[in-house]
Amino acid sequence: MDWTELIIEVPVEAADTAADIANMAVPYGIYVEDYSDLEEGAREIAHIDLIDEELLQKDRTHARIHIYISAEDNPAEALAYLEAQLDAVGVPHTLTSSQISESDWADNWKQFFKCTEVGEKLVIRPSWETYTGGPGRTVLDLDPGAAFGTGTHATTRLCLELLEQYAGPGRRMLDIGCGSGILSIAAALLGCEEALGVDIDPLAVKVAKENAARNHMEGRTAYLCGDLADKVEGEYDTLCANIVADVIIRLAPDAGKYLTADGVFICSGIIDIRAAEVEEALAAAGFSIVEMREQDNWRAYAAKRA
Repeated sequence: MDWTELIIEVPVEAADTAADIANMAVPYGIYVEDYSDLEEGAREIAHIDLIDEELLQKDRTHARIHIYISAEDNPAEALAYLEAQLDAVGVPHTLTSSQISESDWADNWKQFFKCTEVGEKLVIRPSWETYTGGPGRTVLDLDPGAAFGTGTHATTRLCLELLEQYAGPGRRMLDIGCGSGILSIAAALLGCEEALGVDIDPLAVKVAKENAARNHMEGRTAYLCGDLADKVEGEYDTLCANIVADVIIRLAPDAGKYLTADGVFICSGIIDIRAAEVEEALAAAGFSIVEMREQDNWRAYAAKRA
């Protein structure tokens, strides 16, 4: 399958606004190149002073937002949407597009993913990296491929942090829109006896199964392709939905069907400007928020039935 890569170039001060708009245009996630605080970030995050000369030559005044769109998702429509939304909010921008093959897709992502420590218990490790951090963390080996969910995006990180609190031995977990399988695999590694992932994208299901096998969790994970209502039966102790606000709002009235009496609904992918709508939908569906986490204008909730 071929993909269209769209690159939005904007002034760094408009990067967050442009990234929020980009996230509304595609279901796969985005990545952002922003070198405006390169030196400071290298010292604070990586604890290094020596920076590669090629990085030092990067443009510090502009950010580049990369989006990948399959032919089925209508790249032309996404391009028109981005143009209209960026113009509407007055963000100066340049939009370019190019075609890449599926094999190039995976290779392009590799340069942007390193070992990532999440919460207190997990570290996400791409297969091409070596983790040399401290003891006490469970390593989740992950090759994202063409499916969303790598542990670097705030929405996924927030879900993983909440899973540390609400997934564990003896529990069953359901992941709606499983993407790369990162949440269900993490739940299994954290001790859940069963983790089921559901996604409408067959490529995501394929990638999730491969990632589960890579982590030797195929015995405690399973993946289904299709619509939630058509595929899933029974009740789960933890229900995860790392999607977008609109889907969570639609899902909320039915979420209780898939939860045990004391089950927890973890929902993420909620931009802060949509948070109030999600909170209202959860309350209307009989849920009470027991924990909220936020990062980079994104929110995640853990909710129980009131």
